[in-house]
Amino acid sequence: MFIYDEYYIFYAILILAITLFAQFRIQMTFRKYSKIKCKMTGFDSANLVLKQNDVNGVKFYKSQGYLSDHFDPRDNSISLSGMVYDENSISALGVGAHEAGHAVQMAKNYFPMELRHKLVPITNFSSMLAMPLVFLGLISVQDLLVTIGIALFSISVLFHIVTLPVESNASKRALLALEESGKLSSEELEGARKVLMAARFTYIAALLTSILSLLRLIMIANRNKRR
Repeated sequence: MFIYDEYYIFYAILILAITLFAQFRIQMTFRKYSKIKCKMTGFDSANLVLKQNDVNGVKFYKSQGYLSDHFDPRDNSISLSGMVYDENSISALGVGAHEAGHAVQMAKNYFPMELRHKLVPITNFSSMLAMPLVFLGLISVQDLLVTIGIALFSISVLFHIVTLPVESNASKRALLALEESGKLSSEELEGARKVLMAARFTYIAALLTSILSLLRLIMIANRNKRR
């Protein structure tokens, strides 16, 4: 009654379309450039980026799963999936370099990354409470609960806002290090750039969907206040 109205289908389809398009784009781009071989593996490119920036002490792990690559600031480690760690493809090159870009951010005390790391536990906590509080507030006609729920949901939107420049900057640092090394051709660099651009769009999509969800909650809350 309160959540499912005449606009629900429109919002649901729009959010689903944005999410699926982002996933489709990164998967198709990754598959395309995973077939194009280059001079180094994802592990090699990550090490190159670290070396170019004089960053030491970063641990490496081989992770399981598809596109499970990530940097963990808690122990200063880079985890690369098997198709990135060992493969000498453009896709592996780009992903490995990007994750090393995060390690460079940490070494250089890049503030947005430090802020995102601090927001992680707060965002996880607020995400668990946000929707239940909004729902309880709507069915019990308690505007305060709805307001608190929306405020908590806004934290996840803030997290996505902070995440976008963190990811963009990591890619920028990675591509700059690869270019300055002089070890890659212009075609290899352009391919890596396209892989990272496709990956960046997934974060843009996540931000857009979170903003749309927040706007919908605000619209529902305002509509119920007028009843």
